[in-house]
Amino acid sequence: MKLFEATLEAQQMVPADLATDRSRHLCLDRGYDYQAIRQILDEWGYVGHIPPKEDRDLIIRDIPNYRARRWVVERTHAWMNRFRRLLIRWEKKAENYLGFLQLASAVITFRLTGVFG
Repeated sequence: MKLFEATLEAQQMVPADLATDRSRHLCLDRGYDYQAIRQILDEWGYVGHIPPKEDRDLIIRDIPNYRARRWVVERTHAWMNRFRRLLIRWEKKAENYLGFLQLASAVITFRLTGVFG
């Protein structure tokens, strides 16, 4: 709990004058579904969006044709791993590695847009 409060203290995302006019929202995962966390959020003036631990399996079963989706970052990393030169870093200089990373990103983008057929 102390780490969670220290994290909230370190947040400087919303200036004080805007904090009074608008409510601040904080999205958390199921690991934060505790009454103590919810009380801390209320004290700090946050509206917590925390999915309950028990209801997740019931919610998924109610959705027809539900499929788990990969996060955008995970998907992009999987696409990058198809380029062996990036998967096994052969370049010693950071500039060369960055150049190949940008080239791979451009190739992925062109493939998705269908520019090269």
